[in-house]
Amino acid sequence: MKGKLVLADGSVFNGTIAREFRASGEVVFNTGMTGYQEILTDPSYCRQIVTLTYPLIGNYGIADLFNQSRKPSVAGFVIGQMCDEYSHWQAQKSLTKFLEENSIPMICDVDTRAVTRKIRSAGTMKGVIASAYTSQNEIDKLLAAPIETDVVLRVTTKETYTINSDSSDAFHVVAMDFGVKQYILDSLKKHGCKITVVPARTPAEKVLEMNPDGIFLSNGPGDPADLPEVVEVIKKLVESQKPIFGICLGHQLLARACGAETYKLKFGHRGSNQPVKDLRTGRVRISSHNHGFAVDAESLEKIPGQPLEITHISMNDGSIEGLRHKSLPIYSVQYHPEAAPGPDDNEYLFDEFISMMEERR
Repeated sequence: MKGKLVLADGSVFNGTIAREFRASGEVVFNTGMTGYQEILTDPSYCRQIVTLTYPLIGNYGIADLFNQSRKPSVAGFVIGQMCDEYSHWQAQKSLTKFLEENSIPMICDVDTRAVTRKIRSAGTMKGVIASAYTSQNEIDKLLAAPIETDVVLRVTTKETYTINSDSSDAFHVVAMDFGVKQYILDSLKKHGCKITVVPARTPAEKVLEMNPDGIFLSNGPGDPADLPEVVEVIKKLVESQKPIFGICLGHQLLARACGAETYKLKFGHRGSNQPVKDLRTGRVRISSHNHGFAVDAESLEKIPGQPLEITHISMNDGSIEGLRHKSLPIYSVQYHPEAAPGPDDNEYLFDEFISMMEERR
C-alpha cells in the first residue's frame, strides 16, 4: 500500500506501508549501521518516529535477548529497504514480524537520506505516517495535536524490583528508572552490583531508606525540564553525599538539580559512532548516543560556587558530554557507555562508579 511521511513544515516523503494506520510523533534520525532492535526497544525513543540512515534494515532478524525493555515505545519507523531474508545464528523472527506483533507503524522504500537532510537543516519536528490517500485535513489535525510530555511515566517501572548479584559482597545500587535500558542494568550487575530498580517518582526519603552504596540515574525520553519534581528528588539525593552516577536523561536531570540549565539540540545526537573527548586524559572514544537535549555550558558559570566541572565534550559540536561534582562522589555522562559500539571503550565509567562506592563503604 502506498504511504507517506508528512513533516510539520509540509515536506512529503513517499513510501510503502503494510496496512492502513496513522502515526504521529517527533521525527528523528539515527546514524547507526546496526542496532535496529535496540533502537526499537530503547525507551528513550518513546513517542518518536525514528528514521534510520543506513539503507538496508532487517538483514540479521530479531532475537529476544537483545531487547532493551519490556516492549517497544517508538511511535513509528522509517526505513529505506526492508530485508525479510534475515541471517543470524541467534535470530528468532524477521523484523517485519516483530513490527507486526508490537503494532509498530512502519514505512519503507523511503528516501531516508532526504529525510535526514531535511531534519539536519530545519531541525527536528513533528511528523505523521499515513496512507497516501489520507486527506490533508486529517494530517493537519494530527500535526496540530501537542506532543506528549509525560513520556517518562509511560516507560518507567510501575513496581520496585530487585536484580540480585552473584557476589556475596555486592554493592547495593538503587537505580531510578526513567526508561532504563536492559544493557545498563546488565553492566551494573556484571560489575558486582545488586540493583533495586525504583519508579521515576520515588521520593528521596524512600531511596535513602534502602541504604544504598550508590544511586544510579537512568536514561529516558523527553525534556528534562518537564520533570521538576524529579529534579527536587535528585537535589535531596545530592545532599545525602551518596555516590551518584547518571546517564543521558539522568545526566541532564542531575545537572538541573545542581543549578544548571538544559536546552534542545537542533537535531539531536543519535547513533553509535559519536566521538567524545575526555578532557582529563585528552583521549577520544567512540560512543553511542540517543538524546535531543544537552546541558547548557554557560549556565554552569552562573551556579553559585560552581560545583560542577566539565569532563567530556562532543567532538562534533562541542556540547557537554560529561560532568563531575568538584567535592562529592557524583558524576554523569550524556552518552551510553554500556552500548559498546565496537570495542568496550567506555566501560571504565562503571569502574569509576565501583571505585566511588568502595571509598565510601
